[in-house]
Amino acid sequence: MVDFIKRAEAETTRRRADVEETVRRMIADIAERRDSAIRDFAADLDGWRADFRVSQDQIAHVGSRLSETFKEDFAVCKRQVQDFARRQLETFRELEAEVGPGITLGHRHIPVRYVGCYIPGGKYPLVSAAIMSIGTARVAGVPSVVGCAPPRDENGIYGPTLYALNAAGADEIYCLGGVQALAAMAYGCVGMAPVDMITGPGNAYVSEAKRQLFGIVGIDLLAGPTEICVAADDSADPALVATDLLGQAEHGPDSPAWLVTTSEAFGRAVLKELEQQLETLPTKDVATQSWRDYGEIVVVKNDDEAIAACDDYAPEHLEIMTRRDDYYLANLKNYGSLFVGEETTVAYGDKGIGTNHTLPTSKAARYTGGLWVGKFLKTVTYQRMTRAASRDFAPVAARQCETECLFAHQITAEVRGARFASD
Repeated sequence: MVDFIKRAEAETTRRRADVEETVRRMIADIAERRDSAIRDFAADLDGWRADFRVSQDQIAHVGSRLSETFKEDFAVCKRQVQDFARRQLETFRELEAEVGPGITLGHRHIPVRYVGCYIPGGKYPLVSAAIMSIGTARVAGVPSVVGCAPPRDENGIYGPTLYALNAAGADEIYCLGGVQALAAMAYGCVGMAPVDMITGPGNAYVSEAKRQLFGIVGIDLLAGPTEICVAADDSADPALVATDLLGQAEHGPDSPAWLVTTSEAFGRAVLKELEQQLETLPTKDVATQSWRDYGEIVVVKNDDEAIAACDDYAPEHLEIMTRRDDYYLANLKNYGSLFVGEETTVAYGDKGIGTNHTLPTSKAARYTGGLWVGKFLKTVTYQRMTRAASRDFAPVAARQCETECLFAHQITAEVRGARFASD
């Protein structure tokens, strides 16, 4: 049983339907008119009428104008993320085993051939997203990567983002944003070859485009709009919790921020702090709207109820600040990424401490984790049999096929049984 100090005010069902229909129309138009539709959407939505493909000269020019401090910081974050991805890759093992006399089964891990990575750049250009997608794909061994990011102004892609796309390892870079970017990568428009998989976070339209394009291409996961949940008891600092909630609420007007606490007094203290901090927050216009429409404060009786409430939210980002952080770590089940203790925060994970920031939203954490090196690998199986093993298994397979009325299947087994009968 939970009590709410504050509940979300927004009605999301109608908005989701509107987004779904808008994206459906855009993708259908792009599938039919291809490059012409891409150009129209780029002009109408982003005011971009120049070339989409970014040249090496443009990349070099932008890079020369950026500070060495930025480049050094980017290198640190890239090294952290790719080092963790390599450590994850080391946990993969190829398998081959003789599971019965003459029967050898195995699996291999094969990188996806061609990946398209989307880097958001609307209100906030997410420079670090290039590391998370392109950099991780490179560690996985993906042989070809294309990157897309929207124009920031008349000069095209935001300078640091363009640098990041190149430094992370993109083979091709296109100045293209939103739904049209994802559809262009999926269908192979404006000079791109059709990709096998698209990745990257984005707003509600980008997330919906990925959902609708799944099947035409693979996707990493549905990621966006961003979410945060904080689980805290009265041992935590209300000001710090409020700061972290607003740290994600500023992303956009539809970014949920939730607090689950075992103390009503603490919850009210956080609410007071949050309202005070909003008064001076540089991004208060956006954060105020998202907190008003999507923010919630839930009071529960004990730690187990808090864990259950967090699992029900299944948040993208989950911070825990309690007396029993290890208990929460051991028992929480549904989250994209977990931030344990007040010493860490979502911003660390977002910008490059090492874990990936492309994470499941909208309760997708119930069934998937976030983007990681394994998302770029296909685990495929193979089998090898001796003639004797094939002969011995043929009757079993044939009877199973007959039971299922798959008579042509049955014959493929029986002819092998007969062929190898003399062995």
